[in-house]
Amino acid sequence: MQHAVGSPLPPPHQPGHGPALGWSPAAHHPGPHAGSAPVPPPAQGYPVQAPHPVAPRQVPAPGPQHAPDPQLAPGPVPGPHQPAPVPPSPEGTGHVALPPGGPVAVPSVPPATAAAPDPTTTTLAVLLIGPAGAGKTSVAKYWADHRRVPTAHISLDDVREWVRSGFADPQTGWNEHSEAQYRLARRTCGFSARNFLANGISCILDDAVFPDRPVVGLGGWKRHVGPGLLPVVLLPGLDIVLERNAERSGNRRLTDEEVARIHGRMAGWYGSGLPIIDNSQLGIPETAHLLDEVLSRSIASPPSW
Repeated sequence: MQHAVGSPLPPPHQPGHGPALGWSPAAHHPGPHAGSAPVPPPAQGYPVQAPHPVAPRQVPAPGPQHAPDPQLAPGPVPGPHQPAPVPPSPEGTGHVALPPGGPVAVPSVPPATAAAPDPTTTTLAVLLIGPAGAGKTSVAKYWADHRRVPTAHISLDDVREWVRSGFADPQTGWNEHSEAQYRLARRTCGFSARNFLANGISCILDDAVFPDRPVVGLGGWKRHVGPGLLPVVLLPGLDIVLERNAERSGNRRLTDEEVARIHGRMAGWYGSGLPIIDNSQLGIPETAHLLDEVLSRSIASPPSW
């Protein structure tokens, strides 16, 4: 149903209730009420008929008074122009209350006698790190698609490209505009992940985070998502990364020199204490299965980062 521009929209109707409070049909169907505009006279040339006289209402004489039966006395009933009250909605968009997203806590460490935790049935926040062409997006999508619990995939590159006009492409030069859009996209991803996790939906994020830039890299993700974020590095060999990058198109494809430079910087993750998966000889399903094994160990013993 379409409504006139500027008219308030009615709230969703609830079975068994009349119109919601604050919504008056008279606002759209004015009648001859006090304060309304006078009805214009009819056009000249047509006779005006006088209204028929209305007989006064006869009020019956009161009968004998009886004491009311407290067991049969009805409760207050809304009048014809008094709709039943509707509890106010916590949000203006609907009646489903959503818990606010907060920082993700560190996973609880199971006791030594307990079995290894099952990452496929645990609500997790995962950050998949790797260079361009490492297969981060493909593995993250597959992993999220085959989970036994609700899981969302949030890609930093996808969120960055939400900006259409004025998009600052880092390939044209890293400057204050491209860095600002990168930081804004990462913060947006963090907010989204926290909201999903607060409502029982796991998240896997992917980004090319460099070990030599902790403040804008891993530290930024920790600030925006929380200390419970589990980082995992996906780092195949350089020849595999170059081959996969050659299959890309548009602004997702980099030059071979840039790919080699990024891959060399990513090698700094060795010795950092973060789990690293070399998926040079692994397909997407095998890499996702190995990711579950790595996450199970990370839950049992969260990495220090």
